[in-house]
Amino acid sequence: MTAKPEGKHPPEQSEMPLVEHLLELRGRLLKMTLAVVICFAAIYPFANPLYLWISDPLRELLPVGQTMIATDVTSPFFAPLKLALVLSVFVAIPFILYQIWSFVAPGLYAHEKRLAFPLLFTSVILFYAGAAFAYYVVFPLVFGFFTAIGPDGIVELPDISSYLNFVLKMFFAFGVAFEIPVATVLLILTGATTPESLAAKRPYVVVGCFIIGMLLTPPDIISQTLLAVPMWILFEFGILFGRLAKREVNEPQPDESSGQ
Repeated sequence: MTAKPEGKHPPEQSEMPLVEHLLELRGRLLKMTLAVVICFAAIYPFANPLYLWISDPLRELLPVGQTMIATDVTSPFFAPLKLALVLSVFVAIPFILYQIWSFVAPGLYAHEKRLAFPLLFTSVILFYAGAAFAYYVVFPLVFGFFTAIGPDGIVELPDISSYLNFVLKMFFAFGVAFEIPVATVLLILTGATTPESLAAKRPYVVVGCFIIGMLLTPPDIISQTLLAVPMWILFEFGILFGRLAKREVNEPQPDESSGQ
C-alpha cells in the first residue's frame, strides 16, 4: 500500500466528531472573551489619561483658552469607557487571532500552514501600523486643516463623544486599508486572480483607492490622499509578495516528494 505523503494531508485530529469541534470552539471563544475582559480590567483605570492622549492631536491645535466639551451628561463617563473597551479588543487581537489559528491549523495542509501563519502575523502588524499611521501622520494634518479654515469669530469646542467616534472610525479605516497586501496575496494563492492580471488592472485600482479614501475619510483632499496613496503602495507590495508566495507553493517540497 502506498504511504500517504506526510506533508500533503491534514492531521487525523481534523476528523474528530462535530461535538468535539463545537466544544473546542466554545473553549476558545471563552478564552478570547476572558482575554478582552482582562485587558479591559487593566486598561480601564487609565481610561481618562488615555483619552487625553488620544485627543492630543486635536487639543494641541486649539487656540489658547479653548478645549473640548461634553454636550451629554453621561459623556464624561461613557466616552473613556468606550475607549477602554475598544482598546481592550485592540490589545487582545494577537491572542484572539492565535486562538483562531489554533482552531483551524489542525485541518490545514503542511504547505498551507507554512503560509497561513506568516499571513496571520503580518495582518496584525499591518493593522497596528495603519492605526499608528492615522494617529501620527493623518490626524495632525487633518485637524490642522479643519482648525485653520473655520470662519473668524467661531469658537471651536469639539465634543468628546463625537471626537472619539471620529478617531475610532479613522483607526478602523486605516487599519483595514493596510490589510491590502494580505488580501492581495490570498486572492493570488486561492487562484481567484494572478499577479499579472492585478498588475494589468493597476489604473482601475488607483481610481478605486481614491474612491475608497473619499468614502472612509472626511470630505477633505488631505485625508483622502493620505489613505489612497498608502493603499496603492500596499497593493503593489501585495502583488510582489503574491508572486513570491505563489512560487513557494508551486515549488515541490521535500516532505511531499518522498512519501512513496
